Amino acid sequence: MIGIVLVNNSNPEVLEIIKGSPSDRVIALAGNPNVGKSTVFNNLTGMRQHTGNWPGKTVASAQGVHNHNGNDYILVDLPGTYSIMAHSAEEEIARDFILFGGADATIVVCDATVLERNLNLVLQVMEITKNVIVCVNLLDEARKKNIEIDLAALEEELGVPVVGTSARSGEGLTELIERTEEVYSETYIATPKKIEYEDDITDSIKALADKLDQKLEGEVSGTWLALRALEGDELLCNNVHKYLGRNIMEETDVKSVLIEARRKLKLHGISGDILKDMVVSRIVYTAQEVAEIVTPRCGADCVGCGTCALGNKNPDMVGGSRDRKLDRILTSKKFGIPIMFALLCGALWITIAGANYPSEMLADFLFWIQDHLTALFMRLGSPDWLHGLLVLGVYRVLAWVVAVMLPPMAIFFPIFTMLEDFGYLPRVAFNLDHHFKKAKACGKQALTMCMGFGCNCAGVIGCRIIDSPRERLIAILTNNFVPCNGRFPTLIAIISMFFVGVAGGLVDSLLSALVLAAIIVLGIFLTFRASHFLSVTILKGESSFFALELPPYRSPQVGKVIVRSILDRTLRVLGRAVAIAAPAGLVIWIFANVSVGETTLLSFSASLLDPFARLLGLDGVILLAFILGFPANEIVFPIIIMSYISSGTILELDNLTELKTLLVANGWTWVTAVSTMLFCLCHWPCSTACLTIKKESGSYKWMGLSILIPTVVGVVLCFAFTSTVRLFGF
Repeated sequence: MIGIVLVNNSNPEVLEIIKGSPSDRVIALAGNPNVGKSTVFNNLTGMRQHTGNWPGKTVASAQGVHNHNGNDYILVDLPGTYSIMAHSAEEEIARDFILFGGADATIVVCDATVLERNLNLVLQVMEITKNVIVCVNLLDEARKKNIEIDLAALEEELGVPVVGTSARSGEGLTELIERTEEVYSETYIATPKKIEYEDDITDSIKALADKLDQKLEGEVSGTWLALRALEGDELLCNNVHKYLGRNIMEETDVKSVLIEARRKLKLHGISGDILKDMVVSRIVYTAQEVAEIVTPRCGADCVGCGTCALGNKNPDMVGGSRDRKLDRILTSKKFGIPIMFALLCGALWITIAGANYPSEMLADFLFWIQDHLTALFMRLGSPDWLHGLLVLGVYRVLAWVVAVMLPPMAIFFPIFTMLEDFGYLPRVAFNLDHHFKKAKACGKQALTMCMGFGCNCAGVIGCRIIDSPRERLIAILTNNFVPCNGRFPTLIAIISMFFVGVAGGLVDSLLSALVLAAIIVLGIFLTFRASHFLSVTILKGESSFFALELPPYRSPQVGKVIVRSILDRTLRVLGRAVAIAAPAGLVIWIFANVSVGETTLLSFSASLLDPFARLLGLDGVILLAFILGFPANEIVFPIIIMSYISSGTILELDNLTELKTLLVANGWTWVTAVSTMLFCLCHWPCSTACLTIKKESGSYKWMGLSILIPTVVGVVLCFAFTSTVRLFGF
């Protein structure tokens, strides 16, 4: 195992490159967001690194192995970035690995439909290392848009290997590895295209680069480091210091050359900021020159129809017009938000209507297993307490969690993933950006909020795509206002019993979806308000600007979406819930079966909480169920049932009619139902989410605040609602 330190000031980490043998080759995968880089990685390594049709998916580095001709290639999937000037955490991670990570070669993945824009990153990477392979991906989409790219001419212009691919179908990937082998074995001698700067800049770079090359001995590109030093990139210089173990820029001979080079540039009116602008302009201009050579235009009268890779802008011509027409509707001020609400209702309705029967069948099967386990314990003559602990406690809670969680997740996650692959989620961020800006937060928070629908842990981890540490914390602390999949069953059951009906027909399921969507909209509103409160108090600051690329709409690959969503999301989330629910079942059984005098711990604790709970429109049993449900939200309702029946085990009632009868007999009214839903929407995160928040924020303080904020909001909402109802005599 070879440990390689990634110097990343905003998020320090150690990336361990695991080599099976010293001969293994390390290949970095770089590229703009949304160019299919992770798809290339997945198809080559056989791993399921999650891919999605929206920018900023890969915010940490994944690695996998591809074997070709008996040689192992360790592929490192770097975060998507538009530049390696390091203005964000993603850019810093990608740049530092290419500079210091010891990669034998770097594959830069480009989008064939917007080649010119992608060439900016290619040219920057080629300034760092000559071991570059350019992968022109998405050729299938380019063909649909009548885009033709002369790959041979592109290779001649760039002076490095160029391979055309369509990663989703596997086209060109074998050739990609073969060309990578040529670079590694030096059978291909690269002559990377040099960016031609003004003479004054070139002379200054050369003077400093010659001195740095003497010191660095090939560890880092002297030319590239010289340019960054002239620009005044102190962050990079500090990272070089950490990597080399010495501050090379402060060594006397290097410093004197640097000062002299800056003095000469200043005499010609070129300061640090002006130099940066000039450098960026030359990179952009060079990318444009190359793209014009390798991408044929329609003719001398080309007006820019959007069908070629030159960044044409005319939205009324044929190429690209479908995307623009859709965007005029899906991102419009008039229709954008209503369509979002309609899609949300549709996804929830499909989930509610589709999960009923699978949940019932799965529950029957799991409780059938329980009966056989009980019979086995009886044959073995096991004591009642052991049977109670393991079967009626641990197994029964696990059965509840699996039966309740698995079917809805198996339906909801594929729907969510297909919207993601289609390219709709960035449009959600676009539509909500204005509202998050008003809350002084980041529009990317809309994406992390969407991820929270499936699991708040995933939403918290997804906050890594937000560059600003302040705005990232706001997104983390408020993600719990979006109800996760574990809270849906409780909300749906209450809605069905008290506000819609329990017949379970088409109309009932539609009404349930509408009411549930309204609750989610309330959660989104609370997210805005809580974000604004944090922005003007403990996390003061103004919202930052960010560039969000709206990717092209793509037809989701339904088969891959289903497999990926089940394996990567459903089973992963379910596994975490099961791991938490097992010990929770043990604790719950003990609470329900250990007595203080003639009262069980469960009843005793509920009675202590009852006076406070009544102020919120709840009762002691409901509040205790939420507390004991801290390990997993799915077990809250089973605990309520168990407590009301005064049973020592979690029970399953045959239908919602029987359950409603039980609840009404224990004092439930529509006020209790609304208060329970409000508290379900706004209370502390589950234990897994809390641990994730601690890991992502790096502080118990922020984890504690993430518990306090939604809980206080929930208590205030429930108290205000109950007091208002009592005041008006409802």
